[in-house]
Amino acid sequence: MMKYDFDTPVARYGTDSIKWKVEEGELPMWVADMDFRTAPQIIEAIKARADHGVFGYSDVEDDWYDAYINWWDRRHGIKMDRSWLMFVTGVIPAISSAIRSVTDPGDKVLIQTPVYNVFASLISHNNRVVSESPLVYENGQYHMDLTDLEAKASDPDVKAMILCNPHNPVGKIWDRDILAEVGRICHENNVLVISDEIHCDITSPGSSYVPFASASDICRENSISVMAPTKCFNLAGLHSACISVADKTLRAKIRKGIFTDDCSEPNSFSCLAAVTAFNECGDWLDEMNAYVEQNRRRVAEFISEKLPELYLVPGNATYLLWIDISATGHKSLEVARHIRKTTGLFITEGVHYGKCGDDFLRMNIACPASVLEDGLTRLKKGIDLLS
Repeated sequence: MMKYDFDTPVARYGTDSIKWKVEEGELPMWVADMDFRTAPQIIEAIKARADHGVFGYSDVEDDWYDAYINWWDRRHGIKMDRSWLMFVTGVIPAISSAIRSVTDPGDKVLIQTPVYNVFASLISHNNRVVSESPLVYENGQYHMDLTDLEAKASDPDVKAMILCNPHNPVGKIWDRDILAEVGRICHENNVLVISDEIHCDITSPGSSYVPFASASDICRENSISVMAPTKCFNLAGLHSACISVADKTLRAKIRKGIFTDDCSEPNSFSCLAAVTAFNECGDWLDEMNAYVEQNRRRVAEFISEKLPELYLVPGNATYLLWIDISATGHKSLEVARHIRKTTGLFITEGVHYGKCGDDFLRMNIACPASVLEDGLTRLKKGIDLLS
């Protein structure tokens, strides 16, 4: 029996939620935030701080550094030094600032599509050029094309790579040997790795991600890792993240960048929430992961029994499902729009994550089981009407 309640739906209309800015009767299962209340320890800590009633400028204290260091050591087997860590207001501001700090306008930045769509936006909006090394989809699963990655990295205009670890949207945990090979390829071609590890704590029970910086000495010294409690504890609105950089010279460059970009100062709740999450809420996270895994299995069962024209790509990370719709003969934008129009179910078209995602849909299952059942019913109705 679970200690925490993930079954009770939370009404989110009227809370300025981006996810729930939908028409009445629609069901949003798209953007990557949960429909679970965060851990009660975090809520109580925020309430206590709010009751104090003064919200002046905040600083980053020792407990914030200790919380990150101890969590990553305990959970992920990497010992980070305090000097490596820098507070930042979010993973996206961190990656954007890093791109400006380590590349010049016109340089190329490498990504592995299909991948989180904001990566491409950050690159182009910063006047850099997207270079793609698509993942290989073979026999219903994904793997890296290391030969293609090496060829793309050897382009002298490619100066950085954004790694998604674990990978969104395909739900893949990259193993240590693969990460070490990525590190070798990038190091030998003078390509700096920016590793987005925001989904690292959302893994199936029994599975664990490998921090890129732990894969080898080369990976550690030639990388910027960006981490946060926001995805796994549903705290995105509190703007709290961390950059870890082992190399002293690179770290100075990144520190200057986030200071210049004014994204290095916490608000009254951002550090408090992170410290509470990492120090007190590990059991909540374990239960949340177990609940999401139950939802994942339910979707797999439903698709197998009632929607055999679809295929759920196996995954062991994130609460985002990647669904192959190629057998329907229709592309993702058409299917996603059709499903929303006919059923009110709002899920994301795979082409959003690169052209190689056009035969897929992405679906967020971090929701109560009753909400999931509603979503599956709508999904089947939409696919049946498509036929």
